[in-house]
Amino acid sequence: MKIITVIGARPQFIKASAFSKSAKVSGISEILVHTGQHYDKNMSDIFFDELGIPTPQYHLGIGSGSHGAQTGEMLAKIEEVILKEQPDWLLVYGDTNSTLAGALAASKLHIKVAHVEAGLRSFNKRMPEEINRILTDHVSTALFVPTESAVRHLRAEGIQGNAVHLVGDVMFDVSRIMADRARSVSTILETLGVQESEFVLSTIHRAENTDVPSRLSAIVGGLREVAQEIPVVLPLHPRTRKIAGEMGLDFGNIQVIEPIGYLDMIRLEQSAALIATDSGGVQKEAYFYGIPCVTLRDETEWTELIESGWNALTPPDSAEAVKNSIMRQMNTVGKPESLYGDGHAADKILKLMQEWTQ
Repeated sequence: MKIITVIGARPQFIKASAFSKSAKVSGISEILVHTGQHYDKNMSDIFFDELGIPTPQYHLGIGSGSHGAQTGEMLAKIEEVILKEQPDWLLVYGDTNSTLAGALAASKLHIKVAHVEAGLRSFNKRMPEEINRILTDHVSTALFVPTESAVRHLRAEGIQGNAVHLVGDVMFDVSRIMADRARSVSTILETLGVQESEFVLSTIHRAENTDVPSRLSAIVGGLREVAQEIPVVLPLHPRTRKIAGEMGLDFGNIQVIEPIGYLDMIRLEQSAALIATDSGGVQKEAYFYGIPCVTLRDETEWTELIESGWNALTPPDSAEAVKNSIMRQMNTVGKPESLYGDGHAADKILKLMQEWTQ
């Protein structure tokens, strides 16, 4: 069995590491295609090193651009790789433009498509990620689903039966493997001069926040007010940094740092008093490590985190709303539920793909 795996953004590198390990152990031929959607030394190369991901056989070097231009260029270049390699499967993760381009290219060439993290819905079609999710799910051969709610979403859209498999979350696989290593290897707490459970960690990168000046201003203002009471660490996405600079935003005493590697990020997540984020993956990682979270968005795909009390959803309408939600959620503990499987999602996915190919 030959599999092409398409990746292009930092969360996908994390997810891919679990499956790539399983494929290697099983002697399966996996060809990694890196679209280049996110390319930054701290956002790509260091993740590959720390997670033990093989060097991609293809690096398409697409880079940033408008959604249409970026997706179109990916589609053309991924098609060339498929025609050359003739795989049994093309596997994609999540909801990026790389995900959609890979799924479309393969489906048009009648190559089986496996979508990992299928069935998620925010029910907000203004989000490009929502469009990517829906379209990818509807052209996929096999949909590997992390949660019961995702199964229900697919059923409501007429996707069910043998195509849908509830396997758990591959990010949980990775966190289970890497958590102890981060504690023993990372020195990020000492480098930043912060103490365990005595700081707030924040990440902001989604276009719905960065591209709306009032929302980005409210987030930074709220974090600035929180930082008057407890240290705030903000690894700043390059795009967010650029827009904030153009707006002339004042970060005050927020500890703004460059993007960091995976092990350092895990160490900060494990050690924070609270995490405030607009990232889907970071919401889950907060739960994996038992850390309360505030999601600075209008909605989340991971509704079970809200329902279980681990996460509080807060639209960043004002600095006061951001600050109040963070301070209110501090020190809360959600229900002790197992939401994302048993930590062996990647093994289950590979086994199902092998059975389908036989």
